[in-house]
Amino acid sequence: MVKKNILSFLVALIIMFLSLAGSDNFNGVPFFNIPYFDKIAHFGMYFGFMSVLLFENRKQITENRQIMLLSAIPFFYGIMMELFQIIFTVSRNGSVIDVVFNSAGIIVSALLWSRIKPFRNNAFK
Repeated sequence: MVKKNILSFLVALIIMFLSLAGSDNFNGVPFFNIPYFDKIAHFGMYFGFMSVLLFENRKQITENRQIMLLSAIPFFYGIMMELFQIIFTVSRNGSVIDVVFNSAGIIVSALLWSRIKPFRNNAFK
């Protein structure tokens, strides 16, 4: 299972680093002065995480119920990262709004996958 999902583990490690790194690491970058950029970043990270999970497990996914079950992985991982921010960091704090944007990224990825997959399967038969 680990070999099959190596990209997912890599994305999860990157998200962990970005979630738990001190906020002073990001303050010096002028690109990050965009209002609400952190919420866009949360959406993008979890959209990417879910997309990688779907891509790596695409041959095993045969119905939408499996997509919903697979989406539990990044959802609970996101909650865990927010809790870790509260417990283990001094300069970061967890937020329910961050979980909402994480969830939005996961949902959009799952919806796109469920809508695009039938067209892709019909085109390559």
